Amino acid sequence: MTELRMSPLGAWSPDLEAAPPPPVTPIARAPRAPRPPLANPTELAAHLAARLCHDFISPASAIMSGVDLLDDPTTQDMREDAINLISTSAKKLADMLSFARVAFGASAAAETFEADALRQLTQSVFTHVRPSLDWQVEIVQMQKPPARALLNMAQIGASALPMGGVAVVRAVQNGADIDITVDAKGPRARVRPEVLAGLRGEPAGEGLGGHWVQAFYLSALVHAADGVCSAEVSEDRVLISASIPNAN
Repeated sequence: MTELRMSPLGAWSPDLEAAPPPPVTPIARAPRAPRPPLANPTELAAHLAARLCHDFISPASAIMSGVDLLDDPTTQDMREDAINLISTSAKKLADMLSFARVAFGASAAAETFEADALRQLTQSVFTHVRPSLDWQVEIVQMQKPPARALLNMAQIGASALPMGGVAVVRAVQNGADIDITVDAKGPRARVRPEVLAGLRGEPAGEGLGGHWVQAFYLSALVHAADGVCSAEVSEDRVLISASIPNAN
């Protein structure tokens, strides 16, 4: 059962950055409660499609703007700027497509993922946002459910830091489970109400569907793998946790 825990964590300060990371506490599994019904499949598909289109349209539009500049005879003095815009936007689009293929898609027939490959996918997303990534994953290989969960948790963590900061991504083996945490620390760290609703497995409300659907998808895939996930929010800090079986 996906649960949501809200508890104070204490404010972050630069001094904490210099200290060695504390040991990861095994994630305790709370007693399961009846899960809310899944969202309408058609509605869920529409929200997912809208979310992906939103992510892809910005770099795709920038590429077209660069092409238009190259084609305009009156802007030939901006040719170098146009080429740079096309190159930068094409890389961003390719990075986001590669990430989404694993985070949201089936990624062909792959059932296991190397942690280093997941790090590269995650870093490619953080390259295009304000916060930085601190990768502290101790596991060499993951099955598809925890791998997908880790990617989605990391992207939600990045979204929780609109003013920048650091997202510390950790994953450790805990018996048959993998415990994953994304500790997002920075000024004005926050999560939208629709994200919290999605993590609770609640249907979409009046908030932004693009933010809700990723949290709901994360909740659904963790629950389908017989795992649990939660979130803790405090001033300048958001902690997202999940415990998921790493069955072969």
